[in-house]
Amino acid sequence: MKIPILTLVFLLQCAFNLSLHFHPLDPLTPQEINKTSSIVKKSHLGTLKDLTFHYLDLEEPNKTHVLKWLSSKKPPHPPRRRALVVVRAGGQTHELIIDLTSEKIASSRIYKGHGFPSFTFIELFKASKLPLTYPLFKKSILDRSLNISEVSCIPLTVGWYGETITRREVKASCFYRDGSVNVFTRPIEGIIITIDVDSMKIVKYSDRFIKPIPDKDGNDFRTKHKPFPFSCNVSDTGFKILGNKIKWANWKFHVGFSARAGVTISTASVLDTRTKRFRRVMYRGHLSETFVPYMDPTYDWYFRTFMDIGEFGFGRSAVNLQPFIDCPRNAGFLDGYVAGPDGTAQRMSNVMCVFEKNGYGASFRHTEINVPGQVITSGEADISLVVRMVATLGNYDYIVDWEFKKNGAIRVGVDLTGVLEVKATSYTSNKQITENTYGTLVAKNTIAINHDHYLTYYLDLDIDGNGNSLVKAKLKTVRVNKTSSPRKSYWTVVKETAKTEADGRVRLGSEPVELLIVNPQKKTEIGNTVGYRLIPEHLPVTSLLTDDDYPEIRASYTKYPVWVTAYNRSERWAGGFYSDRSRGDDGLAVWSSRNREIENKDIVMWYNVGFHHIPYQEDFPVMPTLHGGFTLRPSNFFDNDPLIA
Repeated sequence: MKIPILTLVFLLQCAFNLSLHFHPLDPLTPQEINKTSSIVKKSHLGTLKDLTFHYLDLEEPNKTHVLKWLSSKKPPHPPRRRALVVVRAGGQTHELIIDLTSEKIASSRIYKGHGFPSFTFIELFKASKLPLTYPLFKKSILDRSLNISEVSCIPLTVGWYGETITRREVKASCFYRDGSVNVFTRPIEGIIITIDVDSMKIVKYSDRFIKPIPDKDGNDFRTKHKPFPFSCNVSDTGFKILGNKIKWANWKFHVGFSARAGVTISTASVLDTRTKRFRRVMYRGHLSETFVPYMDPTYDWYFRTFMDIGEFGFGRSAVNLQPFIDCPRNAGFLDGYVAGPDGTAQRMSNVMCVFEKNGYGASFRHTEINVPGQVITSGEADISLVVRMVATLGNYDYIVDWEFKKNGAIRVGVDLTGVLEVKATSYTSNKQITENTYGTLVAKNTIAINHDHYLTYYLDLDIDGNGNSLVKAKLKTVRVNKTSSPRKSYWTVVKETAKTEADGRVRLGSEPVELLIVNPQKKTEIGNTVGYRLIPEHLPVTSLLTDDDYPEIRASYTKYPVWVTAYNRSERWAGGFYSDRSRGDDGLAVWSSRNREIENKDIVMWYNVGFHHIPYQEDFPVMPTLHGGFTLRPSNFFDNDPLIA
């Protein structure tokens, strides 16, 4: 399918403006990635044959320096560009800081803590092919009367369950295609293959039982319909892309892309039409971690408790967006760059899109009939700007949206789709089931396993500046004691300001409360404290796993939907920097346990968008999108409705 002319214009514009519109939070350029890897390769690490790059990204700059640079009318020299690099060599994990100005290694150390860096795609590809040449596996396939040329194996991360860990491992799960494109719906049960990734050898193999492979008829997820060429303001797109900076309506912000987080929104500011000045709302926002535990504790499934962002990378799993399906006709497309396993820059084409969205409703409206002789109607269409990416992690696709509204709100959404992870069974009807299957029979010989999804967002909000507080606006019932009123009760608002990080851990749903991030130093003209409030789109979901369960120890941050912590530029990844085989001794819950002060401080809000997914037959063979998200909405931030001002 041809890319629209408008898209090509935007891509050319981005390339032309890249050097003219520098931003200190710009992702590393391809040249900077290659320079970084070259410096590493010229060091002592370059003499090791097994050198592989697992993380290569811009080291988070000093926030104070970035804000000073952005606020200067004549910016001084930009903050120093430094790269954070994690490589594996000689069976060890090495962390390096590369100064791109001096082209030298600023620091280097061997990481000796728990957990490993994310897997490279080369490692996963090699691990997927390894079983196909393994004699015992070939025999198992022959014993099942299957053709090994129709077998696909997929390596899965394995977590940690209290054991002493000495190596990086994955377990391969295998599937029988036999002409089917829906690979995950045809598992070959009973075989577990454990692979040492560093040595790339099978270290444990078991073939315990045989189950019938689900039929391929009826599992094709491909649509027979052509994409509908929908559009919105095709001839007059209202946004501008200047390098990585985007301007639209009353918003300006920065868009970045990294192998781990994917799309990142930074330095988002909204125009106050009364003062004609842009006011800060969010310094940095991105997905921090995902946690997807399956609820089957059996030998073949217990280890399926994935932390996709830390173990694989959301950006590295981003897919090329499809015009007319993922993004409308009026979209501008953006590329991203990541470092490959050898450290060289890899271009990921069209992994982000930007477009105006017509909500086909009213952003506001009113009809007034109480003016004599007149019927007065006014309103404004609900047009917003969306930044979108899609990441495919194995069987699931995640559609991630950052939506900016003219009323000053930021709506953050995620859609889950793709295909279910299933296991084969001898059952063809619910009437036959006599045991716990840990899921739903969605087709003959096919059980879809119950599971959870937790997507944790990192939200470094700077509401009109760095000094912010978390306020819990609780709704309390009050009895009416005065005899002059026939009413018996009403509710009022009691506001509590969180003092420490312990106060910043919040369970929503047990009582009516609104959560606000406010700037206690800033007031509206009539004296209200300026702020933004968090509006969940559905009742928040928290983990049901027991506190002593090993997956929950690794992802204990899922026990609360909301966390507020003191800002620290090194604390960005909720599951810890090294997620693979981690033990829960690093990450959001650990940082919060320090109980730092968060009143009138530079603080970060973390929000878990959670789903308990009980599969249903309509989710097979492909799952209709399931939506979740939240809104950050101005609350006494403006002196009146910004759509009217």
